[in-house]
Amino acid sequence: MNKMGTIISFTFKNKVRTKSFMITTLILVLLLSIGMNIPYMIKVFKGDDDSAKNGTQIGVVAEQGFRPAELLLAYTPPADTADKVTFTSFPSAEDAALKQGLDDGKIEGYLTFAAESSEGVPPVTYHSEDGDISDNVQTYLQSALQQVNTGLIVGDKLTESQVAAVFTPVSIGTEQLNTGGAADGTDQEQAKPAINYVIVYALLMLFFMSLMMTGNMISAEITSEKSSRIMEILITSASPLTQMFGKVIGIFLVGLLQIAIISGSIAANLMLPHNAGVLTDFDLDFSQLNVSIIVYGLVLYILGYFLYALMYAAVGSIVSRTEDLGQAVMPILMLGLVSFYIALFSISNPDTMLVKVASFVPFTSSLSLLLRIGIGHVAVWEILVSLAILLATTFVFGWLAAKIYRTGVLMYGKRPSIKEIRKAMKAYKI
Repeated sequence: MNKMGTIISFTFKNKVRTKSFMITTLILVLLLSIGMNIPYMIKVFKGDDDSAKNGTQIGVVAEQGFRPAELLLAYTPPADTADKVTFTSFPSAEDAALKQGLDDGKIEGYLTFAAESSEGVPPVTYHSEDGDISDNVQTYLQSALQQVNTGLIVGDKLTESQVAAVFTPVSIGTEQLNTGGAADGTDQEQAKPAINYVIVYALLMLFFMSLMMTGNMISAEITSEKSSRIMEILITSASPLTQMFGKVIGIFLVGLLQIAIISGSIAANLMLPHNAGVLTDFDLDFSQLNVSIIVYGLVLYILGYFLYALMYAAVGSIVSRTEDLGQAVMPILMLGLVSFYIALFSISNPDTMLVKVASFVPFTSSLSLLLRIGIGHVAVWEILVSLAILLATTFVFGWLAAKIYRTGVLMYGKRPSIKEIRKAMKAYKI
């Protein structure tokens, strides 16, 4: 155990201090920071911070007492409306304040009405310097004028709150049928909160990148030691199994450190003053986060890591030259890509038969099961069975990788065939 601890410590410190680890981690942190702050940087370069904060101002040109204009000025948008548009009344299009606002860019444009009609809102014209209207403003104006139109038609028969209720979207819940085909009230499921989708997507990206990067670290280090003949010296100091598991655990800690650094950079960027409203703007509430996603995600990452890491270690031990390593690990890389793409392309529909089957296949279950737990529907027994299969497969591949590693680290020359590896493995018992 002392030798195992020494190998773990040496591997961890050696990898953390390498330029490749530092540069890769720094690049990832910089890319994430730039991506999260792009909206703010665009606002700074455009110099429209004040306009974004105050919203879009639209003028309403109408005489005093003109009913459609009064209803438009009194319009209150729904609480979940993202775009902030304010209406300001002006007596005429020649008003000095209106012209000054248009010249200064404080007023984007103004509305004029045709003669008042008894059949709802009269024809409306939008005036602006470029003669165009943005999609957001057009959508907002259409909603406002539609409510004004309803108010003019119904008159005093409905209150303002009732008119607003007419345009309130109706929410639709979902309910899962039980095995008998009838609706079961106990299985009623509401739509998953948006924060769950964000967390699942982020974890899928982090876990895949970490699994592939750390796996390549393991195989590259073993092959490098073998090709430089350092392995022959190391074998005399510690057993092959101690070396293999020491390297796997040491680089596992490197992967966790990298994930912690990236997660910390995301949290730090979200805490910046100009990003304080990002979560609110995207309707993200951490109080709605399903904590089981984090718990199961950590378990799945650990099991998935050791499964892939042991395969990378076994392959690295039978390759004598670093030039041949890329071709040797290609099958493992393809398995990882299949696992990642199944989960990524199914994020909008996590309950397909493909995802359900993939959540029980050990090479793809670490990501597919995480997807189903986070934003899909999965029974507890399915989670337990999938974890049991993944755990058993990890132990089997651990035993197999140990035998391959023990015989492969001292096999030089051309890459041995499967028949030669099997013959050499029979000489050792694990």
